[in-house]
Formats: sequence, C-alpha cells, structure tokens
Amino acid sequence: MLSPDQQRAAARSYVVQALRRDGLDLEAADTAEFAQRFDQHFPTLFALFADLYGAHDRCLENLAKVIAVAMQAWLDRSDDLRERDRLREAQPDWFQSNQMLGAFCYVDRYADDLQGLREHIPYMQELGITYLHLMPLFDCPKENSDGGYAVSSYREVRSDLGTMADLRALTSDLRDAGISLVVDFVFNHTSNEHEWALKAAQGDPEYSDYYWIFDDRRMPDAFERTVREVFPDDHPGAFIKMHDGRWIWSTFHSFQWDLNYSNPAVFAAMAGEMLSLANQGVDLIRMDAVAFIWKRLGTTCESQPEAHLLLRAFNSVCRMAAPSLLFKSEAIVHPDEVVSYIDPEECPISYNPLLMALGWEALATRRVEMLDKAIKERQPLSGDCAWVNYVRSHDDIGWTFADEDAAELDILGFDHRRFLNAFYTNQFDGSFARGEPFQFNPRTGDCRVTGTTAALTGVEAGDAGGIDRMLLLYGIAFSAGGIPLMALGDEVGQLNDHSYKDNPGRAKDQRWVGRPFRPDDLYAQRHDTDTTAGQIFAGMTQLIAARRAAPGLAGNAIEGFATRNPHVLGYVRQGTGDVTEQKICVLANFADSPQDIAADPFIATLPRMTDLISGQSFHVRQGITLAAHQIVWLA
Repeated sequence: MLSPDQQRAAARSYVVQALRRDGLDLEAADTAEFAQRFDQHFPTLFALFADLYGAHDRCLENLAKVIAVAMQAWLDRSDDLRERDRLREAQPDWFQSNQMLGAFCYVDRYADDLQGLREHIPYMQELGITYLHLMPLFDCPKENSDGGYAVSSYREVRSDLGTMADLRALTSDLRDAGISLVVDFVFNHTSNEHEWALKAAQGDPEYSDYYWIFDDRRMPDAFERTVREVFPDDHPGAFIKMHDGRWIWSTFHSFQWDLNYSNPAVFAAMAGEMLSLANQGVDLIRMDAVAFIWKRLGTTCESQPEAHLLLRAFNSVCRMAAPSLLFKSEAIVHPDEVVSYIDPEECPISYNPLLMALGWEALATRRVEMLDKAIKERQPLSGDCAWVNYVRSHDDIGWTFADEDAAELDILGFDHRRFLNAFYTNQFDGSFARGEPFQFNPRTGDCRVTGTTAALTGVEAGDAGGIDRMLLLYGIAFSAGGIPLMALGDEVGQLNDHSYKDNPGRAKDQRWVGRPFRPDDLYAQRHDTDTTAGQIFAGMTQLIAARRAAPGLAGNAIEGFATRNPHVLGYVRQGTGDVTEQKICVLANFADSPQDIAADPFIATLPRMTDLISGQSFHVRQGITLAAHQIVWLA
C-alpha cells in the first residue's frame, strides 16, 4: 500500500500528464506563477478530494479536470486582476478596515440595468461605499426564479440587465472607484431551465447524475423522514415529481433542483463556473445556502461535515487561479452552525443573522438581554475573519436565535417567535411595524417577516420614534465589528412596495414588498432636513462619517459592557489606528423613554468621554442619560 506522500506524488504525476494531454504545460514561461501556486495548494486540494471522492472510480480524472480548469482560468485572467490578487495577498486584512461600508441592491430596481448602475457610482463614492453586493443578475426563468436564485446560466447576465461585457465594464469602474463587487454564487441548486437540468430531464445519464434523481419514492421517502420542509407553500417535503415520473430533490422551490456534490464531476463543473465569475472582476462571492450542499440519509441533510470539506476544496482551487476571490457564507441556521463556516479556509466573511434578528427582537420587547448575551457569547470571531452586519436583508427576518440561549433567560423560544411574528406584521396591539408574513405554515404557526427597514421601524406608520429606531439599528450594525451592510434606499427611508401583487410571477412571494424600486422622489429630498428622507439621510451620513473617523471600529474585537439597565445595550470596541489605540464604548437605548446609566460602570474609564456620532461630551463619572432610542459611541 502506498504511503500518503506516495499517493499524493502519484496523483500529482497523473494530473501533470493529463494537463499535457490538454496542451497545458506547468513548465512554460507564462505559467510559472500558476505552477508555484499549484505546488503550494495541490497537497491540500488532493487531501480534501481524497476525503470527499476517494471511493469514486473517477476521482483522479475529475481532480485533473479541476486543475485544468484552474490553470486555464489563470491563463485567461487579466493583468489588472492578477495585480489585484497580489495586492490582496500582501494585505489579507483589507476587509477589516473601519473604512469599509457595504451596500446591496437589485440592478433593475435601483438602476434599470448595468449601464444605468455605472451612472450611480459617483453617488456611491460620495456615500463612502466600498463593497457593493448586486442581487442575482444571471440568466434565470422569466416567471418563477426565486428573485434570481434559480440560475439558468452562470455565464450569461439576464438580457434585460445587459451583457457580460457590461458586467466587466462595471467591475472595472467599481475597481477604479475603490468599490469591491459581491455577487451570489448559487451553488446548492440550478434552475430547472439550466442546460444541465434540461439534459437530466431528457434522461441523459451523465447529467441525471448531476442531481439527486430517483426512479420511485423509496429513497425520497427515506430522506424525508429527517429533512425539514423549507417552503411548504411551494411543495411538501424535499422532492418533486418530474414529467417522466422520476423524483428530484428540490429543497427550496420546485424549479430549483439540488446539485449532487457526491459526484466529483459536479465539483469540477461548478469550479469552472466559479472561476469564470472571478475572471469577470468579481471580488467576493456569497455562497448561497451553504448548509444544504451535502446530503446524508438519516440526517437533516444540513451542515454535514462534507459541506466544510467542499468549501475548503473550492477555496484551494481559487487560491491557485484567483487568489483575491473571497467567500462569504449565507447560512440562516442555528447560531452554532452559522459560526462553523467562518474560517479563513472556508468563508472568512459571513452574514451575521443573529445580530440582525436580535436587534429587531430588542426593538419589539424594549429589552436587550438576548442581544447582550449574543454579543458577549456569540459575536467574537477570529481576527482574520469578519461578520457582515446588516439591519435587514433582501429576503426576510427569521428568528434564528438559539432556544437554549432563550431558555437561560426564561424565554420560551416557540412562543417568543410567535410574538415577534405578530408584532412585526402589525397583529399586536401597539405595534409600530408594517411588515408582511412570508411562508406562513398553518400546521406549525411559523413564518418569517419581510419589509423595508422604514416599514418595520415605524417610519411608514408615521410613528414618532421611527427615524430614531432606524438609526439605532444602523448604529449597531456600523459599530459591532466587521463590515456594515445597508440596503441602498434605506438611507432615504424607502417604504414597502405592494406593486408585486400585480405581477403573477411574484404575487405569492411577499418578500418583494421589501424590494422596492429606487425611490427617486425620496432621493430628491435627501438634503432637505424638513423631510423624513432628509432627516434619515442626515443621520445615516453622520454615522458613516463617524465610523470612517474611528480606528477603534476596525476589525472585530468586541467585549460586553454591563450597563445595569435592562433597556440599554453596551459593548466595547477597540482597534489600532495609525497613531494611537482607540477604545470605544457603545451604548444603545432600546426603550421608548430616556434611560439612566449609573456612574459605577465607568469607574475604569476617563471621566470625560465624547460621543463620536454627535460630538456631545459626557461626564460619565456622574452617570449619563440616553434619550429614547439614542445610540452613542463614547471615546
């Protein structure tokens, strides 16, 4: 039996010979840099591939295919993108800066098309955006597309948005403006109109193996004993019946067919799609639905160990061919599972769904105990990783807190979720929110909440505290460590859009209420502080400027600060600036009335502290009082 080193050497020899047969020479002058990266990362990729596919009879063949794809991608990579690779490798913590500000939008709803979006780049620079996430923009079914997350081609932009040439022009302009582009890589599934899916539907055995397809219900029934039902409004269980009588795995919608990553050919094919995106100038990719990518009978088929191996293997491929490309995980699951994906070798950047959900929880209850517990126990991260902190997403709010955390505070998770759903859909007396329920399950009473930030904080309802609630939540997202992310349009208070109900393809998807068109009328008011839009814009730009001037908000380091007031959240941030170290104490009042913080917690601080947002000075040794919904960054 060969030793591990001998197995790796034999595999390397096989790959090199396969490359030569394909006309790819690792010893050629123009491949020297790739050859160096290949030698550095092949041992890791081989070990991961062996763990994932060692028992598969085409393991080595597909490994060689992956390397060929990576090498060709490197050869096709433009000089400016290779230079970006080198710069990012020299400064791997570039995304930890307090200058980082993220934003997201739908291209068609914010700017009509990619060309139109280029015209908004000067405004984004003025606002301070350094990270722009464009919602799915690739070819998808015209009617049923799950907002673009049913991808029909990873290599074609939707025709109404433009072309791949338009995307490359946009990425070039964004790079020149200092803005990194983020796009979604939907790699758990394709649409049923993807070329691979069409061939599978026709019975092609090669492409049928790209998906989880069974001739009868025996295996689907066995899997469905332990997997959860994600979209009950669309179909029961995890499988749907195909036109030819076979059954295919569809975790989400019936038109989204799950890929079979136990087949190494799928890995090789998706590596090619990923590197093609990288070569368009994409800087980060949001790895969609990472928890679902590996299936195992008798389990929930979520967050299986192989999911982590797959992410590491894809990372190894990218380190060879597109080293500056970073992965951002999207896992709306138990907090322990969310954090398990956050790793420099998997996804160094991750959405922070817990902070988002518990910010809304604290607004509804006016109490901070759950949020405070999460920040103390679940917010800290490795120094080479970062959260993406957001107030709301393009989708919905799911109450993803851990029931065991709630139980420690004598809160029943099931009942509390029911309350929060009722509160944010205006079914609770005294609610200021105007959200809509999404995917209500009458069997369990479960649902999620959707709507714009202005609708959910009370701005849309005309509540007097609505603007301050918006700024409170964004003040936390901007100061809690990592990359803050805002929805473009929130900075002027965009409202819910009910016109989706007139579109047959969207009428049953309430999430579109929170995906409004660019509110041109509100943008026109943004410099008029006599208007609601102007007041929100002034507050948001004040937060942005304060963050950019505060080196203490760089990185992720965070620790709790005991305010001894159940309505006031406290935490301490500390980063290192160019000249001196800065410590910042963040205090946020979630109550509808002024709240006092006694002098005792400030015994170890300087007697006078200044709010970096407003410039107000506080004699903290005498205690301080915060107005309703006020947030301060004391330094």
